[in-house]
Amino acid sequence: MSASSLSESSAAGIAAESGTTRAFTQSQALQARFHAAIPGGSHTYAKGDDQFPEFMPPYLVRGQGCRVWDVDGNEYVEYGMGLRSVTLGHAYAPVVQAAQKAMLDGVNLGRPTVLELEAAEDFLRTVQAGEMVKFAKNGSDVTTAAIKLARAATGRDLIAICADHPFFSTDDWFMGSTPVRAGVPNAVRELTLSFRYNDLSSVEALFLQHPRQIAALILEVEKDVPPVPGFLAGLRQLCDREGTVLIFDEIITGLRWHVGGAQAVHGVRPDLSTFGKALGNGFSIAALTGRRDLMELGGLLHDRERVFLLSTTYGAESHALAAMQAVLETYRREPVIAHMYEQGERLRLGLEQAARDQQVEDYFRVFGPACSLVYGTRDAEGKPSQPFRTLFLQETLRRGLLLPSLIISYAHKPADVDLTVERIHEALGVYRRALTDGVEVYLEGRPVKPVYRTHN
Repeated sequence: MSASSLSESSAAGIAAESGTTRAFTQSQALQARFHAAIPGGSHTYAKGDDQFPEFMPPYLVRGQGCRVWDVDGNEYVEYGMGLRSVTLGHAYAPVVQAAQKAMLDGVNLGRPTVLELEAAEDFLRTVQAGEMVKFAKNGSDVTTAAIKLARAATGRDLIAICADHPFFSTDDWFMGSTPVRAGVPNAVRELTLSFRYNDLSSVEALFLQHPRQIAALILEVEKDVPPVPGFLAGLRQLCDREGTVLIFDEIITGLRWHVGGAQAVHGVRPDLSTFGKALGNGFSIAALTGRRDLMELGGLLHDRERVFLLSTTYGAESHALAAMQAVLETYRREPVIAHMYEQGERLRLGLEQAARDQQVEDYFRVFGPACSLVYGTRDAEGKPSQPFRTLFLQETLRRGLLLPSLIISYAHKPADVDLTVERIHEALGVYRRALTDGVEVYLEGRPVKPVYRTHN
């Protein structure tokens, strides 16, 4: 244990507050094996060891509803929910059963199946965000396909991305714009421009600097901050004027803000949209949808230059399509989104009151719409703080909460939310003491690190 470990008296106080102790012996023993077999120890950077406290790296073995269990037998109420991909709850029976049934007829056949057609029609009818759809396995597939369509349709190379949104793709056109750009050619980096969210003037400036040269403009419709009046409509007008393809990334917002994505909430239709995450409740499926004239460029019924759009061996796996259909049916039948908003608001109000009770409301804050909350941590000087984020993760893990974010699902019931608030209230008591005594007194191990950094 590091020199900055909790003092015995502090540890005893925390144990008394939480009423429980948790061991991570088996998880710690697995770390070396994970890193020996997998670069970074994880297949997803946001789930990596550097995103969690050094001595509390829970390796999970199963999930049910809104709860997960690790190899040491620790149980957690979870608020990561598969990086927002699980909206109905882990192992949601109707989705799992639909996938199992489809697998019995073969997972991957040598010609399109009727299931592919039925799933495509089901998606288009339910989501209503486009006239055609093409399925793939993850969000990066479909956002990159949207960029390719835009470039093919316009004959232009430049792409404009929203600088305030953290992730669009693992592909070079996006990663070259981040600090993690090793391996991306300079020539590719130069093709990606950026603008600011809720700032139409920054978009207008790009069009003035690069007249009739920008193929596509891509952004999330909404993240932590809602669009100001006129922003989305202004983007639509500017893109129409410039002949630029407007792309809405609805990977997160689709089936969370609204079944049709945040565009349905705000009433502005893009040319192309990408969906994923909640679409399969954890099963791997994503969708590119949009205007027929653009989508058809990736098809056979035109005489223009052929676009090799999306051709993936696993894009139409039967179990993923069946899972998606079961998800869509659940959304049609049950008040999934209303529940997430209601319980998310319950969580927000509870945490804001807990922060006031512990006198840390200026240092621990909750952001975003109720269906997709996140939190921010600040130090005694009011500056964003990774050490205090680590302390918060440490103290909530100790109390049976897995909190990389505050993501609500249909499986989070009022009792789960109330328990969460109660335990976070305790954790914020440690946070308050750390503001006075210094975070190093209470923090075990090194702080967590941002994913986007040039060196480890």
